[in-house]
Amino acid sequence: MEPPLLLLLFLGVAVFGLTAGSEVHEKPKPMHFEIVAFNWEHVETPYTIAVWIVLASIAKILFHISKGFADTFPDSSLLIVVGLVLGYGLKQLQVDDRIFSLESTVFFLYLLPPIIFEAGYFMPNRALFENLDSVMLFAVVGTIWNTIAISVSLYVLGQFNLFTVQFSAFEILLFASLISAVDPVAVIAVFEEVHVNEFLFVNVFGEALFNDGVTVVLYQMFKKFVLIGEENLAPADYGAGGLSFIVIGLGGVLIGMLFAFVVSFITKYTDKVKVLAPVFIFVVPYLAYLTAELFGLSSILAIVACGICMKQYVKGNISHTTCNSVKYFTKMLAQCTETIIFMFLGLSTISNGHHWDTWFVCLTIGFCLLYRVIGVVVQCAILNRFRKKKFSFVDQFILSYGGLRGAIAFGLVVSLPDEIPAKNMFVTACIAVIYFTVFLQGITIRPVVNCLKVERDDKRQQTMLESVYSRYFDYTMAGVEDIAGQKGRNSVRDAYERFNATILRPLLMKHTKRNRFDASQIIRAYNKITLQEALDMASENKRIVEKKRASICPESLRSTVAAYTNATFMPEEGAPAKGDGSDVIDLKNRKDGLKNELERYMAQQENTEALYLMFSQLLDRKLTEMHISEQPDDDGSDIEDDYMEAMVRPVSASNLDQISRHESASLANFTGDLERGGLPHPAPLTRCRSMGAEKRL
Repeated sequence: MEPPLLLLLFLGVAVFGLTAGSEVHEKPKPMHFEIVAFNWEHVETPYTIAVWIVLASIAKILFHISKGFADTFPDSSLLIVVGLVLGYGLKQLQVDDRIFSLESTVFFLYLLPPIIFEAGYFMPNRALFENLDSVMLFAVVGTIWNTIAISVSLYVLGQFNLFTVQFSAFEILLFASLISAVDPVAVIAVFEEVHVNEFLFVNVFGEALFNDGVTVVLYQMFKKFVLIGEENLAPADYGAGGLSFIVIGLGGVLIGMLFAFVVSFITKYTDKVKVLAPVFIFVVPYLAYLTAELFGLSSILAIVACGICMKQYVKGNISHTTCNSVKYFTKMLAQCTETIIFMFLGLSTISNGHHWDTWFVCLTIGFCLLYRVIGVVVQCAILNRFRKKKFSFVDQFILSYGGLRGAIAFGLVVSLPDEIPAKNMFVTACIAVIYFTVFLQGITIRPVVNCLKVERDDKRQQTMLESVYSRYFDYTMAGVEDIAGQKGRNSVRDAYERFNATILRPLLMKHTKRNRFDASQIIRAYNKITLQEALDMASENKRIVEKKRASICPESLRSTVAAYTNATFMPEEGAPAKGDGSDVIDLKNRKDGLKNELERYMAQQENTEALYLMFSQLLDRKLTEMHISEQPDDDGSDIEDDYMEAMVRPVSASNLDQISRHESASLANFTGDLERGGLPHPAPLTRCRSMGAEKRL
């Protein structure tokens, strides 16, 4: 931004000087009224940014027109190619490099934060914390190992004058630290398209996410060593550098958690002005990023920690509509910046000066691959001795193969001090490594996954029984660990959930009371599945549904079927009714299968009673909500489609207060019954039949 402004200022001063000088020697030309004026200088910067966003987005759309083409080549590699072509064209037209070059300041302050925030906000928290040991081992120990191994190997070979440009020990350590950065942008772009299983994706993506924070810390430490000078370093400087590694990382995490609590607490009081909730959700995490940068801490870890910690509280403070808006805007912003980054990576390849050294480039690529494999194999061997779920050979191969480098390494290498003689050689080698990993490994990752028969991600929605029994299993294992006197993963999770239910949730979420037992996850799962069930059933032909409801299911199980129907036995969304009677037979088979499924899970009397008692309370709550929902909904009442609707329909907060009081009372009663070890009699099941269970559809 600054060079164009300085250029405009210089041109303005020059024009003023020429104009003032011309007043002495010649008469000024008379001015005439212009109907249309061309003001390119006035809109140059925002216009250029908007054009690049549009071009990059159009390019990504064109990639997916051909399904076979999009399946073969990842978007990241295609965008780099587009950037290379455009960069070459602009170079031939002798366009100023500043228009299409990617500056490190622009990258780290404007383009990177949306991607990292989106990654942290949508990170599966449970899967992450269940694999936190492996993720942190790969991110911290693995990064340090790669940095030391690559730098030592290149430095030793450099002593034999194998390279055209010489470098010091700290200079090659600086380069090795940035080239060890596994880029989450490239990992997301490739692994989301492949759809590997959650265990593998969390380990690869989690390592890439936290690896960047570690890489930046190492980069800053070695950069300070280079600026101080190897001959001026004292033993105290080495100790301070090691201490800064811990302080910068933990400081960034603490800042992120602090801002997460701030945004959660603020959104707790946005009921009257819902339109402001997304503002805080996006701006406060960015402030966490900038605050960490301000104090020299890890900004990447700060915004990641903020996104992970704020998610559960913010979702409870905003409406469903606002939650969807936040989700889509976050995804859109991350996709746009990711597209721009890879496109500018190709552009910057043309615009920056380079120094090609074949030995240095080839050895750098080889050492990156070799030490990545060694590090993964050794670390997995250590982890497999203590983990229940072990890393198989296929998992280790994919972990080794997934070490993609990307724009973060490039952003760091272009910000190297100009005083380093080998800077241009480092830039060229970094770009070569990025191209090798993104093109070769990124393009071949899908065939490799198919060849090795890697387990893919299961997109099937979790049923209600699975959700409930998963919670039962968690509490049972926590109790077993407590009886055995061991503090394992389940005990730690149970202790955190109780602390969260009694302290954090009441403080940071609206309409939440202090409960020793947090049943909100069960209720959220029930609400989600019930809503999906209602939407699926509403898409069926009403006449066929009524006919089958009366003939298939006995009266005693009618309400039970309505409560327990899940996506496994429902028709595909949007499937039309055939109208030839086959729909009746099809639904009969589905409900017969559902009945068999229920009988299998309820074979034991105590399980049957426990499930009926628990869900009767939930059904009673849903029936009461049904009557409340008949009143006008005020969701989004502070922002209408246009001003006329806002004036015609007055805003009223009474409905919101009534629903909120009902939610709090219902949840308090339900959790209170669970704490006392009993539940009310399952009368709501009978009442569900008498009131008409079909109304909830």
